[in-house]
Amino acid sequence: MGIHFQTLLETFRLMDVVDILVVAMFLYFLYKLLKDTRAVSLVKGLFILGVANVLAHMLDLYVVSWLLQQGMTVILFALPVVFQPELRRALEQLGRGRIFAKAQDVSEAEMDAAISEVMAAARVMSRDHTGALMVFEREVGLGDYIDTGVALDAKLSRELLKNIFVPSTPLHDGAVIIKNGRIMAAGCLLPLTEDRSLSTELGTRHRAAIGVTEQTDAVVVVVSEETGKISYTYGGHIYRHLPEEQIREALHTFMERPRQTMTGIWKWGARK
Repeated sequence: MGIHFQTLLETFRLMDVVDILVVAMFLYFLYKLLKDTRAVSLVKGLFILGVANVLAHMLDLYVVSWLLQQGMTVILFALPVVFQPELRRALEQLGRGRIFAKAQDVSEAEMDAAISEVMAAARVMSRDHTGALMVFEREVGLGDYIDTGVALDAKLSRELLKNIFVPSTPLHDGAVIIKNGRIMAAGCLLPLTEDRSLSTELGTRHRAAIGVTEQTDAVVVVVSEETGKISYTYGGHIYRHLPEEQIREALHTFMERPRQTMTGIWKWGARK
């Protein structure tokens, strides 16, 4: 062991250090790219398949190993299609020089203030029957959806939210995406849910709120233009007909404990 280590040191070159640094920078860039999109879940799935493949090979599970290898081959060919949005964003960030932008963080007090501003704006818009769609980013990044809207990166305030959703204004039909207590973009397009079991009372705004939570771990506050009711969505479900305080408590629970799963969440409201 000592001889091999000594030989390694003797043959180690300056260019090897450069080589390692380049690979490290690439991996760091890849991490920065994926952590802001829903692709991180796909990467986790690929990692699990890779581990399963290694275990099957070690345990001499020939059929399982063969099936996993074939599956991995198909997946590798499909990766450019699956990660097309992320590849596009990577090139855009490279061109804009935003690859190593520092990630922001937010304190519990700042998040409390953000939730208070959202609920205060929702209360006024509910009274005026102004439709609104406000999305809180959690662990799964919403970069793909932010890119579909108008970038703001503005301080979150009830006045700004109310102005954004004024009827007949350019941004009122889209969604506002909130990250780290700031409004990152407005007028964002969200995917519609394909759940056919939903009530016919739910329009496009509510279906978009459900759709984005089917694909990410975001939590969304919705104000109905027709009824003025405030609802929230999470995990592909919508929670309606709740008191404002209960919605506020649910938002605090989700945002203070971002890794919390659906277990124990049902107390915050009944699905509709």
